[in-house]
Amino acid sequence: MHREVGAYDAKTHLPQLLREVGHGDRITITVRGKPVADLVPTQQTVGRAGDSVRAMQQFDLVKGVDPEAVADWIQEGRR
Repeated sequence: MHREVGAYDAKTHLPQLLREVGHGDRITITVRGKPVADLVPTQQTVGRAGDSVRAMQQFDLVKGVDPEAVADWIQEGRR
């Protein structure tokens, strides 16, 4: 995902923006509507995410589980 953020908002919300960039997002910082800087993930961050995706793709599919049980698991994980 790519989005633009004003300099004041970037300063105010820097920790949140860094978390987003750590998840692969790209953020352009603007001053008076003009782009002046980009926050982008480092190569190390991108590599780890790609490794994680490849590892998850190797998981065996879960078979024979009731859909209601899966819904319960999802709800439990959101607490």
